[in-house]
Amino acid sequence: MDLFIKIIMLIVFFGVMVGVGLYCRKHSTDVNGFVLGGRAVGPWLTAFAYGTSYFSAVVFVGYAGQFGWKYGLAATWAGIGNAVLGSMLAWVVLGRRTRIMTQHLDSATMPQFFGSRFNSTPLKIAASAIVFIFLIPYTASLYNGLSRLFGMAFNIDYSVCVIVMAILTAIYVIAGGYMATAINDFIQGIIMIFGISAVVVAVLASKGGFMAALDGLARVSDETVSSTPGVFASFFGPDPINLLGVVILTSLGTWGLPQMVGKFYAIKSEKQISKGTIISTLFAFIVAGGCYFLGGFGRLFSDALNPQNGVPTGGYDAVIPTMLSSLPSILIALVVILVLSASMSTLSSLVLTSSSTLTLDFIKVAIKKDMKEKQQLLTMRILIAVFIVISAAIAIFQYAKGATFIAQLMGVSWGALAGAFLAPFLYGLYWKKVTKAACAVNFVFSTVVMILNIFIRPQFPKLLQSPINAGAFCMLIGFIIVPIVSAFTKKPEKAMIDDIFSCYEKEVIVKQSQAISEK
Repeated sequence: MDLFIKIIMLIVFFGVMVGVGLYCRKHSTDVNGFVLGGRAVGPWLTAFAYGTSYFSAVVFVGYAGQFGWKYGLAATWAGIGNAVLGSMLAWVVLGRRTRIMTQHLDSATMPQFFGSRFNSTPLKIAASAIVFIFLIPYTASLYNGLSRLFGMAFNIDYSVCVIVMAILTAIYVIAGGYMATAINDFIQGIIMIFGISAVVVAVLASKGGFMAALDGLARVSDETVSSTPGVFASFFGPDPINLLGVVILTSLGTWGLPQMVGKFYAIKSEKQISKGTIISTLFAFIVAGGCYFLGGFGRLFSDALNPQNGVPTGGYDAVIPTMLSSLPSILIALVVILVLSASMSTLSSLVLTSSSTLTLDFIKVAIKKDMKEKQQLLTMRILIAVFIVISAAIAIFQYAKGATFIAQLMGVSWGALAGAFLAPFLYGLYWKKVTKAACAVNFVFSTVVMILNIFIRPQFPKLLQSPINAGAFCMLIGFIIVPIVSAFTKKPEKAMIDDIFSCYEKEVIVKQSQAISEK
């Protein structure tokens, strides 16, 4: 009976996802509609699309388990950082200006923005290459965590889970484009909110409630980490410096990720920004805060995890599944759908970003310049299928062969993308004197550092051996590289820059830098 309920819940979930995709076909008849939903997406859909693209199974199973185990309850700071820095401030600082300038430049992707903003086709092609190279392994990582949860709930082979998830995601994204992704993100976001709330309450209840669980965590000790009593229940945990690196990468990093920033391109009007900011921030507080808060109690399950030298048996990915294994069947089914929702929402966003970038910014620019709109749509749909097949194949190969190289590349991809794009994009929105040379130097610096982090990690300074810290380092250094290189390289033409920034001076009732026109 329990298995029957789980299967019914999955069938209903998948049926709704595919149904939405087919319903949204009418919104994806041209490039603007397929990639951006016609720039007419409301605050709830945009905010949930932003949040669900942000948080995937990587966060729920991987990061929450790993950082909760390492830092205890202090890991919750990562969730708070995601909400305040990664969501609220991202909307406030980037939302309006991104929407105005990208419409003025007629850019639908981040590489298009760089190409138009800096009047440089090579920059556009370079940015599209970075997106293609580093989004594929990141996409493959979304399947991580599904194997243990599906094995626990259904005893189904991991490969079957990956294939089913890939096929169903491909159907609704290919059929409905951005609008289907946004509506499904909203549905999946609701599932994530209720799912994580129910799971946190149930897990704490299994340990006698919040106060009893907190007391138990304060009694945990691990000499391999810290000799301070009660450190895992403390405010900053045993390693605040590395915890800060986690907060910076997972929070500030979203400002430079093309699949995240792209959500601002589709905002309908000014009044949607304030609503979207509030909704997105609350969503992040509940989902990200809940995930890391839950992971912070992972050490209460040490008996089942049997750690060796401070690392749980089965690795950090075993922490969350072990915490959930004793829950009632109906809650386990909810968790499975929660993780599917988190993974499919992010997967759909990534493959849509990858296909649109490769089509509009590489194929149309370097290979077939006279590509018609219908050809562009067909190419994007084909590439979505290709990207999903490749990412699924990588995920299955990694699981079967235990390929550590692929796993390392997945960890590096977020840092490379955010490190390369964050500073040039942010400066490009606000500062007229940024040069194309500065943008190019930052691209090269961040991608080289993160690639070297894969191959010669032991030669890096100890603090930067972690891909997370190396990614955070690249993002922060970018804010220094761009203005310094801009000061010593050829300035952009004044007439071109004045024209680009004139979009902010267009008067509505106030200047458009303060309000987006409804027209």
